[in-house]
Amino acid sequence: MKKILIFIILGFQLGNAVENDTIKANVFKKYYFKPDDDCDACGCSASGGSMGFSSMMNNNFVGLRYVYQSYTTKEGIFNNSPWIDEHFKTIQIWSRIPITERIQLTALVPYHSNDRILPTTGKETVQGLGDITVMAMYTVFQTHTDSLTYSHKLQLGGGVKAPTGKYSTTNNGTLNPSFQLGTGSWDYMLVSEYVFKRKQLGLNNAISYTFKTENEKLYQFGNQLNYGSTLFYFLDLNAVKFVPQAGIAGEVYASNKQVQQEIPGTKGDIIFSKWGFEVGRNKFSMGVNAMFPINQNLTNGNVKANYRWGINLNYQL
Repeated sequence: MKKILIFIILGFQLGNAVENDTIKANVFKKYYFKPDDDCDACGCSASGGSMGFSSMMNNNFVGLRYVYQSYTTKEGIFNNSPWIDEHFKTIQIWSRIPITERIQLTALVPYHSNDRILPTTGKETVQGLGDITVMAMYTVFQTHTDSLTYSHKLQLGGGVKAPTGKYSTTNNGTLNPSFQLGTGSWDYMLVSEYVFKRKQLGLNNAISYTFKTENEKLYQFGNQLNYGSTLFYFLDLNAVKFVPQAGIAGEVYASNKQVQQEIPGTKGDIIFSKWGFEVGRNKFSMGVNAMFPINQNLTNGNVKANYRWGINLNYQL
């Protein structure tokens, strides 16, 4: 555990060294679900795309995760303005570490590669280290029963997202202000999670709220509400463990601000369906999941989320 803590500290030091262009006895006892990862600005995430902070298969782990997000953005204010495709690709180093019996620490270190093709200037790409997130959760209460009955678990906590990703004012003039490596600001989260389980069936309910602050360029992304509910089922197939899941997830964004003035057309909301599974053998596990929009209204309809998918490989500590 000491080695992992040292790794996280080094990650913070590396992130802060990057030039800041200013600016998600019980058969279930190993299953802990975390609230959604925070997304930045009207549905276009610079981080994990609301896919969560934790593995469903391993309680303590270190791993790699790849997240792909597809958006279509109207690049202009006129009816005949062109629509362009935008791709947000993220590789994350993530881990979960128990600090005490009741306190758990989660860390996420992302590397982004975003691209789009503009009608006037051609292909545009930004890539580099993103904003590092650290979150702590405290178990308020947890019932322990045998696998034939049921159990409850409630966790409360919070976290911080450091401005280790580069923020550029060049993208402020576009209709998708999230085409960034980071927000350029220190952002803070409050999170809660309630899990109910009976036999192999479980239901996870999570909600989080992120407070965004003003960055050095006097730009402030809107505060964000994330919520979700996921139904999951545990299958022990002897050689492997298999956990399918399905649910919904929602994101609500307040308006962005510049020089403390609200920017019209930058707020939004979206609801996704979530589908996925995780399979594990010995100390290794692999997860695959996807999200598809059910209803959305992002930046007055000028940004459309198409889909998100992710894959992860973890090693149990």
